[in-house]
Amino acid sequence: MEMTNTTGRQPNILITGGSGFLGRRIIAELLTGDSPLKPGVVRVFDLKPYDGKYTDRVEYVRGDIQNKVQLKSAFKDIDIVIHSAAIIDWGTKPKSEVLDVNVGGTENIIRACHENNVKYLVYTSSLDAVFTGKPLVNIDESQPYPKSHPTIYCESKKLAETAVTGANNEKLKTVVLRPADIYGEGDPYHIGSLIDMAEGGFYVRLGNGTAVCQHVYVGNMAHAHIMAAYALWTGNEKVHGEIYFITDSVRANFFKFYDRIVESSGYKIFPKNLWLPRSPALFIGAVSEAIAVLLRPVKKYNPKFSRFAVTYTCTDFTFTSSKAEKDFGYKQKYSLETALENTIGYYRKKKQNERPV
Repeated sequence: MEMTNTTGRQPNILITGGSGFLGRRIIAELLTGDSPLKPGVVRVFDLKPYDGKYTDRVEYVRGDIQNKVQLKSAFKDIDIVIHSAAIIDWGTKPKSEVLDVNVGGTENIIRACHENNVKYLVYTSSLDAVFTGKPLVNIDESQPYPKSHPTIYCESKKLAETAVTGANNEKLKTVVLRPADIYGEGDPYHIGSLIDMAEGGFYVRLGNGTAVCQHVYVGNMAHAHIMAAYALWTGNEKVHGEIYFITDSVRANFFKFYDRIVESSGYKIFPKNLWLPRSPALFIGAVSEAIAVLLRPVKKYNPKFSRFAVTYTCTDFTFTSSKAEKDFGYKQKYSLETALENTIGYYRKKKQNERPV
């Protein structure tokens, strides 16, 4: 059955960052036949061209969330904004750049919503908003923000969250989603780096293998955005101004979880069981960050090894999506088996296509 609100029409939806890893999947899930939310116009606002599925049904607007004029124009006739554009930083980008995009850009999004009478806003935050660098086990959304953050990225997500929740009022209804570690086909953050390490012939894991964290398949995270937007569109007052953790309940050590994907995709892991203890890993991370800073005047270099990466992968961080399930009916659309099958199939095919003829 086609779902609409009391106006009896389909919502026009804009996705910032719609050309990115998560954004493309949100659009694909939104335009499948089983989506609970049937859109009218689907518009992408991004600096990168849109090359995902359903290009014939997607309007692409090139723009920067730091540009207020571009935003005001792009938001015309939009009912729901899904704001997933952000800088993902592991502790090496300039503070001003991260804050300008993640916080200033989000404030611009809110302003553009008001200027165009957009009624609903779904914001993609991060579990990093409450990350302390110390173990957080079985927490829920009542977990307070830390007094200080391990990186400016973590702080930027907290500041953007508070801007979005603070903007919730009679004119603009908002929801904040905090994804667990997102993985899936075309993952630009983790799997590619681990495959590069495997291909290099020396595969090193951080810590001692006992720390566990949460994961979420990109398809399930996209589905959560659609369910949250649907809740807003259909007048579910429970979600107004609320924050939700989103995961698909996979608790595992970061490296042990991804090892399965890397090996099943056809890559050899050697040595089979080499773990770099936390203290020396932190030292190497600090050196890697220092090199990035020194190179910054001549080359933008974002190292894949940083102190934050060490801390994150060596620290317990677990939670559930029970609040999202209770308030707006979020349940994982894809099982773990399906998610892994899709992801492994993608990287196995990619490896085969890269073989010389």
